[in-house]
Amino acid sequence: MSRVTAAEGPSIEVSDDGVFRLSTATTSYWFLRTEHGHLEHVHLGRRLAPQDPTALRWRRTARVASAVTYVPDGLRYSLDTVPLEWSGVGQGDYRRPSLEVLTAASGYDLDLTYRSHRVVPGALPAATLPTARGSTEQASSLEVVLADDRAGIEVRLLWTVFADADVITRRAVVRNTGTATATVEAVASAQLDLPDRGWQVMTLDGTWIRETHAHVRDVTPGTFSVGSTTGSSSNRHNPGVLLLEAGADEDRGRVVGVNLVHSGNHLTTVERGVDGLVRLTTGIHPQSFAWPLAPGEELETPEAVIALSDAGLNGLSAAMHRFVEHHVVPERYAGRERPVVLNTWEAMKFDLSERRVLKQARQAAELGIEMLVVDDGWFTRRDDDTAGLGDYTVDRRKFPRGLGPFVDKVRGLGLEAGIWVEPEMVSEDSDLYRAHPDWAMRVPGKPPRLGRHQHVLDLCNPAVCDYLVDSVGALLDSAAFTYVKWDMNRHLSDLFSPHVAHPGMVAHTYAVNLHRVLERIFAPRPHVWLETCSSGGNRFDLAMLTHSAMVWSSDDTDPVERLEIQQGLSYLYPPSVISNHVSDAPHEQTLRMTPLSTRFNVAAFGVLGYEYDLDLLTAAERKEVRDQVAFYKEHRATLQHGRFRRHRPPGQRDRFVWQVGDASTTVVGNFQRHVGAAPEPDLLPVAGLEADTAYTVVSKPQRLMIDRFGALINHVSPVRLDPRGLVIGTAAKHVTMDDAAESYEGTGALLGEGVRLAHQFIGTEYNDGLRMLGDHGSTLYVVRKKE
Repeated sequence: MSRVTAAEGPSIEVSDDGVFRLSTATTSYWFLRTEHGHLEHVHLGRRLAPQDPTALRWRRTARVASAVTYVPDGLRYSLDTVPLEWSGVGQGDYRRPSLEVLTAASGYDLDLTYRSHRVVPGALPAATLPTARGSTEQASSLEVVLADDRAGIEVRLLWTVFADADVITRRAVVRNTGTATATVEAVASAQLDLPDRGWQVMTLDGTWIRETHAHVRDVTPGTFSVGSTTGSSSNRHNPGVLLLEAGADEDRGRVVGVNLVHSGNHLTTVERGVDGLVRLTTGIHPQSFAWPLAPGEELETPEAVIALSDAGLNGLSAAMHRFVEHHVVPERYAGRERPVVLNTWEAMKFDLSERRVLKQARQAAELGIEMLVVDDGWFTRRDDDTAGLGDYTVDRRKFPRGLGPFVDKVRGLGLEAGIWVEPEMVSEDSDLYRAHPDWAMRVPGKPPRLGRHQHVLDLCNPAVCDYLVDSVGALLDSAAFTYVKWDMNRHLSDLFSPHVAHPGMVAHTYAVNLHRVLERIFAPRPHVWLETCSSGGNRFDLAMLTHSAMVWSSDDTDPVERLEIQQGLSYLYPPSVISNHVSDAPHEQTLRMTPLSTRFNVAAFGVLGYEYDLDLLTAAERKEVRDQVAFYKEHRATLQHGRFRRHRPPGQRDRFVWQVGDASTTVVGNFQRHVGAAPEPDLLPVAGLEADTAYTVVSKPQRLMIDRFGALINHVSPVRLDPRGLVIGTAAKHVTMDDAAESYEGTGALLGEGVRLAHQFIGTEYNDGLRMLGDHGSTLYVVRKKE
């Protein structure tokens, strides 16, 4: 028996009879080598002691009438009814295969069987793609080699067990061992064949300004798929998918989560077959994909991340969050508190000037904000979105002394400075395009398709990659920037490049080279925070997080919309990587009016920023923002790096409750999208506390802007006022009302039963004990151990 054991219990054991047992702290993942050399999946579930796996194996006691048997004398051995770790084509398995490859010797026929294995300590990094990191103390890896000698194809399957995260990853390396070129036409990173437990599939779907909304569907006979063919992971379907057994919810039941460390085209399929097995495959999308392999060449797949929880969706999220924070985000960012930023975009758009930005910076410093990020519009000819991309030369009309002296002034105010770039794109009206029109991706002899008036640069071209590294690197070194927002504002089209051997290589090569570019720019500059962005959440994925500290989650800053967006992301991504901004209202994406308190309360569950013309703040709003920033900084470690939980109050679809923290301090957010007449008192759920320890629960103080109440203000005013008059208009800039101040105490066990909150306003009276939420109202509660 071979075995590697890492810290805290996870291990990989391979018995002499060909049973492979992978174990994390709470999960076992078992498969075995069949008598014909295929890898049969046995168990993905709670951790089990090593033992004979026969009771868990799929039965082969009856011959299936329509099945194609693998060997003439094995009438009950049909690959169509065997749960497999990996599958080929032409052997009688009619489910979606893991690998389709065209070879000179065998056509599409592919029968991959066991050749060898090895167990090694630590994670095994890929040569061409980003992967999770793990030291020999944190992780252990298994490599199993499968081959089809006739076809001339070898596949190395790689599993890595991560100790602290309770996660297992998978990927594959396909190698041509034949004498002629073979072409990979479809390849998965991972395949899971699971017994049907009444599974439902949860996906995170959307579009621009409506990203990552969770949708749940029953798994029924046939094939369901989600993916992206846009050239990036996309805002349409995030690469992450979850399977929920029947009856599973936030805190109970079995949940399997699968995600990809990949920023390019991807496809995940869930197929219920004829024998009660459910097959999930995930990997590169096969549309417009083809990868020729000359003899001896290899193709690596993206890494798939697999986690299982018997404690519902919150348990699954805890494992995925630990994995991202400890093994995906670069070590230079791991565990660090992200700064509070002021971004110029919604306040100024392209109408930037040094004078205006410095005025905003002075106010930001007074409010406690730590970082000023100059968004789009700072470079030559960038007065709208039709020109300038590709030429990162500062516009001297806007910044007469250049960026270096400007940044020095910002730093003199006590702020750090950041800059926006969109290096993967080029405008036709740019010096770069005029000098190198061939650097733009296009099909020869055909007019190119534009998006947002811009072309995509051909990252398959090494000269383009070198230009991006040199130009962005020179920009960062020209001034004391410590923050970069890297954007990408269109999808790929015109998929052709003379720099690859086959048109089917373009999209994947683009993704591979993008990661190399990012590594070359930012690894030598560990002092620079990187926030990635793509028209909002169009490239929110684990691969981008191997380079960045955070990802901009959506261009929609309306907190009511953000509830769904951020909650969707929370299933797979921790708050420390979710970038959120407070903006003015009515919101430019929805025209909705929302309270300033709710805009902050939603944004606080993640990496906080403001995207606001600070000149327009009233004195009352200025006090509120200053207090918001101070509160966030006081609780930043908890809000960014605490354990995140979602609570689902029964029967209250318009209510969201989020909790983040640990058993010492936790913050609970209570959010209400819509209020009905005479609402019942809310029950505030609190979890994860020590049962016998005493705690206090205190609501965060927040102001009520009096102009929100219109003529109702006359019920508390000693004199009658015109709600549209000068007195109210003037007073509203300076005078506020306090929302209800709530405080409770009890042991962790008592609070775990739920805290009965004060009544909301129900139309009968106003007093200082009422919660004045209304539509879009919210409150944050801080739960602390009692001193």
